[in-house]
Amino acid sequence: MLILLAAIFVLHIIGIILLLVATIDNAWWMTDVTATDVWFRWIQTNGVWNTTDLPSTYPTDYLQAVQASSVLACIFSILGIFVFVAQLFTLPKGQRFTISGLFQLLSCLSIMIAASIYTDRFHIDEGNGWYGHSFILAWIAFSLTFISSITYFVLRKKTA
Repeated sequence: MLILLAAIFVLHIIGIILLLVATIDNAWWMTDVTATDVWFRWIQTNGVWNTTDLPSTYPTDYLQAVQASSVLACIFSILGIFVFVAQLFTLPKGQRFTISGLFQLLSCLSIMIAASIYTDRFHIDEGNGWYGHSFILAWIAFSLTFISSITYFVLRKKTA
């Protein structure tokens, strides 16, 4: 059981790292001379990357929804790891992993919402770019947080 708990802890930490990188790093949409994330756009001129504001053509409401959902996913996942550690020592068997599983599920849903809105509403008419590694990491983080939340719920049943 100790190895299983350690593996879940490592999975959770990996999910947090991926969520933070996906939220902070500047590669949600890439072209040869631009890199765009949910906060800024970087344009390469003369071999130097310069930061600029996001284009005014971006729908502000959707952009704020993507930003808020990404940050919420990070917050929920970080809270989930603290709750996981606290539950190990305070709650009796059968009740241990419910709250941490719920936090992971909320994190999973939040990053899914952020990535889905970004996919649907941004760069629709831009044909000369591609989704960057931060966007891909957001979807991988979605998968890991979903697996983690399911694992927490299954463990709750096993320890009951």
